Formats: sequence, structure tokens, C-alpha cells
Amino acid sequence: QERLLQSGGDSVQAGGSLRLSCAASGITHISYVAGWFRQAPGKEREGVATIDSDGTTAYADSVKGRFTISKDNANNILYLQMNNLKPEDTAMYYCADGVMLKMTAIQALGLGVSPYNYWGQGTQVTVSS
Repeated sequence: QERLLQSGGDSVQAGGSLRLSCAASGITHISYVAGWFRQAPGKEREGVATIDSDGTTAYADSVKGRFTISKDNANNILYLQMNNLKPEDTAMYYCADGVMLKMTAIQALGLGVSPYNYWGQGTQVTVSS
């Protein structure tokens, strides 16, 4: 059974940076896309960034130019580098993969949570003004 173990959440001031990590273990399949999501209290889980098997990336408009998704395929680690953080970035962040249907990063971003079969445990990011 695949497991995704997240690390890197913290509390920072606006303008600061954080890097989230997501290490996968027990992998028995190819995932065509991996992604990062976030969920603020009282809101739905939203896609933040995705990366497909070709290395192409896609981002939500709210994070473009500030966040970067990347993947270390040799070690099965997914990253989210977050720069110039804003108070509205405060949320629980989740990594996800296990996309069994071939699709691009942009397609996956538009589909939200539905393509993913495996989720990390979540890590809190809090940005103060």
C-alpha cells in the first residue's frame, strides 16, 4: 500500500518562504500526475499545483509566480517551494498522487481532487501579517 509522508509545514510571516516535502513509499504503480492541494477552515480543498509524468507543471492563478512544484523521481519525493507567502495562503496543505488515468498537469488541475487515489496526512501552513 502506497503511503505519502509530508513534512515542512510551519508558521511564518508574510513575505517568507517554506518548502513542503512529500515522500512516497510502497509504490506499486505509475502515477501520471502528482499534486499539492490546500484546505482552509470552512472551505473546499483546492488544487494548488500539479506536475505530470513529462515534468510539465500547472498552477492555480493565486500562486503563480510564487510557488514551484518539483519532483525527485529517483527518490520519489514531491516538493512545493512557496515564496512571498501571504496570509491568504494559510491552510492545511496536502500532497496527492495515484492518478491512474493518463492526463496532463493542466487537465489534472482542472479536475480537482477526483483523479487522486493517495493522499498525504496534511501539514499546516500559517502565514501572519
